[in-house]
Parts: sequence; C-alpha cells; structure tokens
Amino acid sequence: MRLAKSKELQSRSHRLIPGGAHTYAKGDDQYPVLAPGFIVRGEGCKVWDPDGNEYIEYGMGLRSVTLGHACGPVVEAAYRQMRLGSNFTRPSPLEAECAEMLLALVPSGEMVKFAKNGSDVTTAAVKLARAFTGRDLVAICSDQPFFSTDDWFIGTTPMSAGIPKAVRDLTVSFRYNDPESVRALFDRFPGQVACMILEPATGVEPVDGFLQQAKELCHKHGALFIFDEMITGFRWHRGGGQAYYGVTPDLSTFGKAMANGFSLSALVGRRDVMRLGGLDHDQERVFLLSTTHGAENYVLAAAIKTMEIYRDEDVVGRLWRAGEMLSKMVTQAANMAGVGDYFQVMGKPCNLVYVARDPGKKPSQAYRALFLQETIRRGLLMPSMVVSYSHADNDIERTAQQIGEALQVYRKALEEGVEKYLVGRPVKPVFRRYNQDPDRKM
Repeated sequence: MRLAKSKELQSRSHRLIPGGAHTYAKGDDQYPVLAPGFIVRGEGCKVWDPDGNEYIEYGMGLRSVTLGHACGPVVEAAYRQMRLGSNFTRPSPLEAECAEMLLALVPSGEMVKFAKNGSDVTTAAVKLARAFTGRDLVAICSDQPFFSTDDWFIGTTPMSAGIPKAVRDLTVSFRYNDPESVRALFDRFPGQVACMILEPATGVEPVDGFLQQAKELCHKHGALFIFDEMITGFRWHRGGGQAYYGVTPDLSTFGKAMANGFSLSALVGRRDVMRLGGLDHDQERVFLLSTTHGAENYVLAAAIKTMEIYRDEDVVGRLWRAGEMLSKMVTQAANMAGVGDYFQVMGKPCNLVYVARDPGKKPSQAYRALFLQETIRRGLLMPSMVVSYSHADNDIERTAQQIGEALQVYRKALEEGVEKYLVGRPVKPVFRRYNQDPDRKM
C-alpha cells in the first residue's frame, strides 16, 4: 500500500497536536502501523486517504454518519443556510423548527437544548439532575465504555490524572442487568444520589425488565433516570432506545447520527426538570448549556434534513437489514477459515462490533491489530462493523469476501504466532494509565 503522504502528515501532526489527533478514538494507537493516518474525502460508504487509497468504511465517523458521507440533500441544506448566515445575535427560527422535529420523535421529549458534543449534554443532564434533586452523587453504569470527557466520568477511568479525588468521589457505579447492584447503591448512599445515567443497551440487551426496574428504583429513591442515547438514538429506532424498549427516562441525550455527522447534540427531557434552565420560574437558576456555537444555523438545517429523510425513508430498517447480512456473511467467512471460535461478530445488526481472540480464546489487541492490518490491505477500514444507509448489498458482499481472505492470514497467525504476521506493535485501549506498559506483550 502507498502510505507515504499519511506518514509525512503523521509526523507533522504529532509535532502540533497532543496524540496527533483531536479525538482519542481516531489516534494512531488505535490502528496498526500499516494504516492510513488520515482520511481526506468520503462519499457514501467509501473514503479515500491522502495517498489515494480507497476503502469501504465501517466506522462511519464514530457512528455519527448513518446516511453516508457527504449525503447530497443534507449537504445542500447546510450549504443553503450557510449562504444566509451561520450565527446571529438573536436565535434563528431554525432552533424552534429543529426542536419541534426532534421532540416529535423522542417519547420523553417535552423540552430540548442543543449543543455541539455528546459530553456537553451528558454533563448538562448531570448538572440539571443535581440542581433538581439537591444531591451530589452521580451513578454511572460501570459496564459501559464512555459517557463524557468531563471530570465526573473521566475520573472513574485509568486516565484520571489531573482530576481531584474530591471530584472522583462524587461518582459511584452500578452494573448493567443487575438490579441488586442498583438497590445496593441506593442503600449505601441513602438520599445522596442525584441520578443514574446509562445507555439503554450496547452489545448487551436488557433482560428481565432491567431498564424498567432501574427507573422504578431511581424514582423510589428520589433520583432522576437518564439515558445516554448517543448510539441507540437514530440506530435502534427513530425515537431511540427508549422507543425501542418502551422505557421513558426523565432526561436523555442525543447526538452523532442526529445531523449525519454535523456537530450537534441535544439534551431532551421533562418540562419540570428542563425549565430550571429557563426564564419562567422563581427557583434558583441553572446555567444550562449557553454556548456560542451550540445552535449554528447550518448545522440545524442539516439536522432537520436528516430527520426528514428518517421520516420519509426506512433508514433504520435498512441499517438492521444491512447489518444482518454483514453479520451472517462474516460469520460464515470466519467458520470457513476455521477461526469461528477466535473471531466473532457481536451486537445489534444496526451497531455491530467484533472480538478478536488469541489462541487461548482471550480478547487480544495484537490479533485485533492483525485483523485491521489485513482488512486495510484489502480496501476495508473497519474499527467496528457499523453499517450506514449507503452500504449497498454489493458493498457488503465485497466486504465479506475480503474479510474471508484476511481471516486466512488470521488462521495462520493462530498457528504460527501473531508476531510473524503483524507489522509493528499491537493497538492499545484508549483508557490506560500510561502510554507504555512495562509488561506489554504481543
């Protein structure tokens, strides 16, 4: 593969940017050495790197692009608004129009505030819950990977450097699908928990009415129940996981696919809670999401067009069907290559991930790197197996064929050792205390 321009740009970016990128999940340590360092263009489900290599992509902007890269109608809507102005001194009518459209989709929606990133709105939800309840503790689901870049969450990870212990101690945790852990939490901290925040689901489904039980326990103990719908929103269902599972939270947060990759997020919730950030009450005011760029006009125009496409076309249905096709074909390819016990596709069809295992059948960063390396060599860029509306059947068929070839190399590595086939170091988890682990092994 030609990667000379990527390598040159990587050297430059690391001199200028800590980590070489502005998002940890896009960093060089998340990809093998033989990987494109940058993407310069995208169209539909395909992307191109600086050296002209073409890939079918299955990361889709960290799951934010569901319709496809550079979706014509969305880009045109944004462009038309750009020509009218992107940011004014007073609100744009688009703010009310976009709010009405989103609230019509979301079961829990009575009021909404827009922002730029998922972390903006999850942190706003936590602040609002603390103000509404007069309590300090936040309960997070310890089985789920990410809620915010802010201290209340990052303080619970191995990358907690720079976060005071006093702040870290204000976040407690519970286990997904474990109502007893929720009960124990409230028993341990009576009258102290402001809210519980969790994703409705990830690769693990709620069982035995867990979501409803958790909500009931929250309300019994005077806490708010919050859904992080960054991923489930606009993938599981147009109305998010809350519509799919039939459980309505007090507050919920959306982003990613809501504007097909344009930077927009939303805090949605009950009127009696949300109004604390407004002007029509006599209680103590809450400084709730006041950002210069939170409601940029062209981004709202992109979101409105995106939601119109969701309304008029079966986007979610296509995501599920395409994912089912991909999962079935990749599983068949793994079995044919003799690695079905070592390489597995998991998750909802609309949000597939994969697990790469070593000869001992343990999840392995080295074997994950090898899979990435070999699929990249064959024109696939797949940190996950997330499909979009733009992935056609022939794209998926080609993908499965190329994965089948990559898994032949994977099988040889299982037999002869991964170090024989992987060029350079393994990939690494984002959340680690140090860059270099002194006990690191392949």
